[in-house]
Amino acid sequence: MESRIYKAVLDIIELRGTAFAVLFDPDRESPAHLAASAEIAEKAGVDLIYVGSSMLLSNNFDEAVLAIKKATSLPVIIFPGNTQMISTHADAILFLCLVSSRNPEMLIGQQVKAAPLIKELKVEPIPTGYILVESGKLNAAQFMSGSLPIPRDKPDLICAHALAAEYMGMKLVFTDAGSGAEFPIPPEVVARLKQYISIPLCVGGGLRSPETAAERAAAGADIIVVGNAFEKKGTTGMEEYADAIHSAKRTGALTGK
Repeated sequence: MESRIYKAVLDIIELRGTAFAVLFDPDRESPAHLAASAEIAEKAGVDLIYVGSSMLLSNNFDEAVLAIKKATSLPVIIFPGNTQMISTHADAILFLCLVSSRNPEMLIGQQVKAAPLIKELKVEPIPTGYILVESGKLNAAQFMSGSLPIPRDKPDLICAHALAAEYMGMKLVFTDAGSGAEFPIPPEVVARLKQYISIPLCVGGGLRSPETAAERAAAGADIIVVGNAFEKKGTTGMEEYADAIHSAKRTGALTGK
């Protein structure tokens, strides 16, 4: 299958230094509200729209993706919590393998169920090694997947899992502290990861301010994902996040380079 959206993501990373993705949860807001937020996000300088939820309680996922897609020219990429979250209206889907898990359902079971539908709907898959990192609290992703996160003070373990994902052919590594994390992944761990792998690195979870997001971008993150912060305060602050993330590598906010 053509990797058009993945190539577009790489182009954004090359242009911006770090891409800024906002995560929209269809369980939290109506399709109309998500569409309005997507319009604001594009004007604020957001680069990518992720759509997903840890557990889909509503029946409006397809409708939500369509509404968002109609409202923006940004790439709309599904960040799925399970096989219910597939829509023909999306540009692409993160084809996740939870490499930090030891639960076979998260390593191959869900993927086998989803693959034929993704092929039939002609949604571009982006093979992604997904790594849960300990965040100071039990979050929905850990609970729903039945997986232990990797301790945040064990960078060697995190790096080994990320490298394994790369060697298995993944095109992206996504380290996630989870929605509402008390502690985001430390910037020094992001820097270690970036030096250890050669595929793009996506970082999310607990980035409650433009400054914390910029620190991870400066450390080497190729994509920064923010969701929960905007669920709590709406679209307020998106432009500040975008400016901080896009300028982080140019100014050397963390490394001094």
